[in-house]
Amino acid sequence: MDRFASPLVRSRMDHRSLVVSCALLLASCTGISRASEAIPAIYPFDDGAPSYALDATPRFLSGGSKPVCSETEAKLVTYRGDRVRYDRPIRVHPAFRDHLVAFEAVVDEVARAHFGRAPRRILHFGAYACRAVRGRPELVSEHALGNALDVAGFDFGPMARKDAKTSALPRPLKRPFQVRVDKHWRAATDTAAQSAFLHALADRIVDRPDLFRVVLGPGYPGHHNHFHLDHAPYRLVGLD
Repeated sequence: MDRFASPLVRSRMDHRSLVVSCALLLASCTGISRASEAIPAIYPFDDGAPSYALDATPRFLSGGSKPVCSETEAKLVTYRGDRVRYDRPIRVHPAFRDHLVAFEAVVDEVARAHFGRAPRRILHFGAYACRAVRGRPELVSEHALGNALDVAGFDFGPMARKDAKTSALPRPLKRPFQVRVDKHWRAATDTAAQSAFLHALADRIVDRPDLFRVVLGPGYPGHHNHFHLDHAPYRLVGLD
């Protein structure tokens, strides 16, 4: 996540702290919302489920210090994708890998509904990166915890011949094609299908906070060309 990170480092807080934190969040994030909502879609996350492995990890840096990631790096695993492969391997925390496996299942399902097959690969701009939040040097980025992924798009291979014969898809979508967040998020006449796919996928992800609590996209500052997905201990949605 690149801006306006929550000050919360746990998903469960006492009532007084919760009220104060909510007030600070709303004051700092005015205007950041899901398109269908009139108020900022950011609030401390607590669904009553067991705490996520990284919920209690400190997110604050003091005195201009930089993140120390040696312990984090020792825990990271290399992941290439299960149901859908990534264009290059990523390094993530084992707990976050489980969320990516579930994410790929959603990608598969939405892609089959729109294009009759899953994409061949997921393109990304990176997962693990030892850094602070851009523009907020006092906050540790979820990328520094191996708890985030930036998704740039999807590559689709040709439709199987037997399926192509009966499919109502236009011919270009039966052939190999690409979907990119920066090019296709906002619909154009010749790419309406790609845009519809991205919006349907985003809606599914937003409706599944068990996958990712933070979902940012082209309408959020600094995210015009990718979806930022992470599992921070707070809820933040910024797409349009």
